[in-house]
Amino acid sequence: MSGRYARIIPPSDGIQLRVPSREYHIVVLGAGGVGKSCLTAQFVQNVWIEAYDPTIEDSYRKQIEVDGRQCILEILDTAGTEQFSASLPLTAHPNLLTSCVKPAAMRELYMKSGQGFLLVFSITSLSSLTELHELRDQIVRIKDDERVPLVIVGNKSDLEEDRAVSRSRAFAVSQSWGNAPYYETSARRRANVDEAFVDLCRQIIRKDVATAQVREMERGDRVRRPHKRRRRRRQVEKPGGMCNIL
Repeated sequence: MSGRYARIIPPSDGIQLRVPSREYHIVVLGAGGVGKSCLTAQFVQNVWIEAYDPTIEDSYRKQIEVDGRQCILEILDTAGTEQFSASLPLTAHPNLLTSCVKPAAMRELYMKSGQGFLLVFSITSLSSLTELHELRDQIVRIKDDERVPLVIVGNKSDLEEDRAVSRSRAFAVSQSWGNAPYYETSARRRANVDEAFVDLCRQIIRKDVATAQVREMERGDRVRRPHKRRRRRRQVEKPGGMCNIL
């Protein structure tokens, strides 16, 4: 979480309550031409991009409600994997300080800052699914976490006659990655687009809540430990044995 926003809810007694929103960072990754930009544009703007224009980096913001929680999604639409073969110019990422960044460093920065990942391939291209394995391995290594919020997306489901990746093969990948959710989408027809992003957001929320609970427990332990030490220091030795002064 990198920021807070708020909406006003008028309760029945007329008192206005400020309910905080959470900001989450989502990164969309995959080979070039699989429809990453089309998926993101459909989700954020409800538009279909007809012409293919290779993306270097685009950033989008969208506010949604998931399970009663207000969420601000910062979505980073990245270059295709093959476009990382040359140095890429800096565009919108605020954490990069130079005007030209090596591709490996740029991708690593995406993965460090991302809280959830949409890994996209095309059902018409087996190689685009194969490329996701390297991306997922890199995410797990950089985040040092096997349970990173992640959704696998098989895009272009409207091109069923050109299918090169069977559903069973995609599900096998999903199971090998800890039962990561798998959606077949059509950016052109806006099929399952919202569902994929909302599922990813729901995973991020669960992880955010679990992390906050662990931190709260650790904070409570730190508060209790000094109290125990103070009680031990008040123990004094008296003739005939130990006496505790309470």
